[in-house]
Amino acid sequence: MMFPNLFSPLKIGTVEVKNRISFQPHLTNFAVDCLPSERHMYYWGERAKGGAGLIITEEMSVHPTDRAYEKLIDVYHAEVLPGFKKITDYVHQYDTKIFAQVNHNGQQCDGMISRLPVWAPSPVPDILFRETPKEMEPEDIEEVARYFHRSAIHVREGGFDGIEIQFGHSSLARQFLSPLTNHRSDEFGGSLENRMRAPLKFISAVRKAVGNDFTLGIRMCADEMIPGGLDLGQVQEIGAIFEASGLIDFMDLSIATFYNLYLVEGSMHTPLGYTIPLAAGMREKLKLPVFCTGRINDPVMAEKVLAAGQADMIGMCRGLICDPFLPKKAFEGRMDDIRYCVADNQGCIGRMGVNKLLGCIQNPAVGLEKEWGEGTLEKAAVKKKVFVVGGGPGGMWAAKMAGRRGHNVTLFDRNEALGGQILTAMKGSGRDEFGVIIRNEKEQVTKAGAQVKLGVEVTTEQVLAEKPDVVIIATGSQPKQYPVGGADGPSVYNVWQVLNGQAQVGEKVCLIDYDGHHRATSTAEFLADQGKTVHIITSSLFVGAELGPTQDLYLSRQRLLKKGVSFTPDIAVMEVGGETGAKNIKGFNVYNNVWDEWGPFDSIVLAMGQKSDDSLYTSLKGKVPELYRIGDSVAPRKVDMAIWEGHKIGREI
Repeated sequence: MMFPNLFSPLKIGTVEVKNRISFQPHLTNFAVDCLPSERHMYYWGERAKGGAGLIITEEMSVHPTDRAYEKLIDVYHAEVLPGFKKITDYVHQYDTKIFAQVNHNGQQCDGMISRLPVWAPSPVPDILFRETPKEMEPEDIEEVARYFHRSAIHVREGGFDGIEIQFGHSSLARQFLSPLTNHRSDEFGGSLENRMRAPLKFISAVRKAVGNDFTLGIRMCADEMIPGGLDLGQVQEIGAIFEASGLIDFMDLSIATFYNLYLVEGSMHTPLGYTIPLAAGMREKLKLPVFCTGRINDPVMAEKVLAAGQADMIGMCRGLICDPFLPKKAFEGRMDDIRYCVADNQGCIGRMGVNKLLGCIQNPAVGLEKEWGEGTLEKAAVKKKVFVVGGGPGGMWAAKMAGRRGHNVTLFDRNEALGGQILTAMKGSGRDEFGVIIRNEKEQVTKAGAQVKLGVEVTTEQVLAEKPDVVIIATGSQPKQYPVGGADGPSVYNVWQVLNGQAQVGEKVCLIDYDGHHRATSTAEFLADQGKTVHIITSSLFVGAELGPTQDLYLSRQRLLKKGVSFTPDIAVMEVGGETGAKNIKGFNVYNNVWDEWGPFDSIVLAMGQKSDDSLYTSLKGKVPELYRIGDSVAPRKVDMAIWEGHKIGREI
C-alpha cells in the first residue's frame, strides 16, 4: 500500500474510523430555516462515498444568541432530528463515521441577525464583527451550558457517532480561555484555573448528555498568533488539563482568530502544511488523538505527518471540497486523477464571506451533488461531433465532460500548451500554484477520449468545412487595447505583456489598477521583485479591493509595502501621456473631483479590464447546428465561471 499510515484505522473514543482522513468542519450556508437540508446530506455523503474515514459537520448553533451567520443549523431545536437521521444514515452506508460540531461564537456574532445582545466573557468587540457584547453573567454561563447539554442530546439521537465542541478560532469557549478576550475579575476570569471554568462547564454538560460511551472532543486553537493571546506553550498546558479531566477523547486543532483570519483560512500565499509544527507540539504533550489541519491537500504530505508522529489524524477541508474522491483515488494509487486544491479561496471562503452558498472554482458540483455528483453523468443518447475552440479551463472542462458522455470531441487551442489565461496568471508573484489547475485537467481531457490539437488558429472556413454538430467557443478574453487616452503611446503596457516578458519596462513604473484582484497586485509584486520602483493608482478605496473575501488582502498589501510599492487610491485615471522616459498620468479624485497629475514614470502598466474574444462565435452564428460560448468569451469574469459553464455545457449537449 502506498500510504500505510494514512489508510490505517484509528480508535477515537468509542469509535474506530477506517482511515486517518477527516473532512473538516466549515460553513456551507446550506441550512434551510436553520435546519439541516437535503443539500447537506448529499454534500457530506459525497465525501463519505469518496472514502473519507470521518466527517465533521459545519458548526451548529447551540443558543439563540449565537447567530454569527444567517444560515446556521440550530441544533438546540428538536426539529433537527429528522434531517440528522437522514444525513447520518446516508453517510453510514459508506462505512464513514460522522461527528457533529456544536458551537457558540460568543463575541464573534452579529446581533443584527439574532436581534439579541451578543454574549461574551467581557465587553470586548470582535475585530471583525465590531459589536460590543454583553458581559455574560454567571446565570448566562449556566444557561449556555444547559443549551450545550440539550444540543448534545439531539446530536446523539440524530445518529451521529461523536460530537466536537468548537474551542477554536471562532468560539465562546476560546474567548473565556484567552487573556486577550477575557478581562473578568470573578471566578471565570484571571487565573488559568478560573478561565477554564466556563469551558469545562460546557464540556461537562455535553459529556453528561451523551454519556461515557459516546465520543467527545474539542476543536482547540493551538496558537492565537497575536500578542496577548494564547500561544502554543499555554495551549499545551490547557490541553493537558482537559486530557486529565477524562472528559474528552480527542483534540482537533485550529490556528489563529479573526484578528488574523488569513491564517485560519490560508491562501496559496500560505505554505502547505503550515500548522504541522503546532500539531507536533501538541502531540508531544498529549496521549489523546491529535488532528492536524491546514493546507494538507496531498496524501503524500499527509502520510509523512503521520509517519513522523506529528499527528494522529489528518484534517482535509478544501482538499475534499475540491475533490471528494481524493481518499479513494489515493488508496487505489490513482494519484494523477486527484484534483488538487490550489487554495485560491474564490469559490469556498470567498463565497462564505459574502453570504453565498459554498462553491469551489474547480468543482462545480459542490452543493449540487444530487444533480451533478459522482454517478450522475449519463452517456449521450446521440453521439455528436463536437469542436471546442479554446483550451483554457472552461474549454478543458467542456471537452472532458462531453468526451465522458461519449461524444467525438476535438479541443483546439492557438497556443502550444493548454491552460489559456492561467498560463499567464500563474506567472504573477506567488501565483505559480494556480497552474495546478492545468495539471489537474489536461490529462483528464485525453482520458475522456477528446483529441487535442495545439497551435491551431481555428477559422470560420475550417469549421464550416469540417461540419461539426456542435461548436463550443471558449476563446476567452484579451486586455482592453486602449482603455484610457494615451494608452497607445510608447512605454505603455498591459499586465499580460509584463508577465509574459513582452514589455521593456523601465525602472520607475506606475500600475493603474481597475481590477482590484490578483491580476493587478501580483503583477505589481512581480515588478517589485525585479527591483522596479512601483506605484499603484486605483479608483477604489484601497489597492486589492477584491481580495478581502479570499483572505489575500492582508498579506498582499504587507508584501507590497515591504517591497517598496506605494499606493494612491480614489483616483479615476483619464489620460496617460508624454514621451518614452517621461510618462505622466492625469486623473481626478472620485470624491472631490479635484484633478491632479502623477509622474514622471518610465513605464505605465494597465490593469484596466478585459474584452471578450468573440469574433469566431459571431462569425459562426446561424451557420452550425449547435453553437455555444462559455467563460470570458461571453463576458470577462473569473476562472470559476469558465469552469462552471464548461462543465454545464459539456453535460448537456
